[in-house]
Amino acid sequence: MFKTRLLSGIILVLVALLTIGQGGYVLFFTLLAVSVIGMNEFYRAAGVHKEHYTALELISYFGAAVYYGSLLWRDGNYRSEAMMLVLVLIMTVYVFGYPKYESTQIMAAMFGFVYVAVMLSYIWKTRMLPSGVFDVWLIFLCSWGCDTCAYCVGVLIGKHKMAPVLSPKKSIEGAVGGVVGAMLLGAAYAAATGGSIWAYVIICGVGALISMVGDLAASAVKRQTGIKDYGKLIPGHGGILDRFDSVIFTAPIIFFLASTLAELF
Repeated sequence: MFKTRLLSGIILVLVALLTIGQGGYVLFFTLLAVSVIGMNEFYRAAGVHKEHYTALELISYFGAAVYYGSLLWRDGNYRSEAMMLVLVLIMTVYVFGYPKYESTQIMAAMFGFVYVAVMLSYIWKTRMLPSGVFDVWLIFLCSWGCDTCAYCVGVLIGKHKMAPVLSPKKSIEGAVGGVVGAMLLGAAYAAATGGSIWAYVIICGVGALISMVGDLAASAVKRQTGIKDYGKLIPGHGGILDRFDSVIFTAPIIFFLASTLAELF
């Protein structure tokens, strides 16, 4: 199991290096594909997808493509309009398909679109910033770095449970270690790339805190739906959402902080 997880992790890192490093349309279409797969995983967990694909699910995937297309149109000035269009399309399916779909499925369909497709798109938006070739890696540095540091510290000295009902293995000591570790990684990354140490430390610290919320949020959904993993796409890791649960929350925050702090440091 460890070898499988390690090999999958190495392949995942290589794919990230290739697509994110390349940027542009390569990263754009990769994220669109990842978003659709992630939405499918969420829809299966939330009961939107059952035995067969439905009009509700397919229109949501189409909506994800429309939203991503809006990012390319005049510097992405029509993102809000694209999101409203997706909502209208989903409600149209609800109305003309009534009573085929339950209201909870409609809400889950819209939430899955925003939670996965819209939030993951901020990886591409961060990559497209003037300093995005460096800033975009902060998303993964603080997410996966925090997770690794929190695990190590938690195993060594973790005693006080952070969320005993939701995630019994996570400790307060581990959480603190994860945040501090992410900040140190940010400082090291700044020194290696010539970036602002203070800016990267702040970004990684805040991003680490948000990444833990994303991780716990995904765990909450899995616990309530009674599933262990969202999927089996990545051997040893689970599905897209199992590996990117913290990244989903972190990406928009890093985009905002990188855009803002760039003017201050």
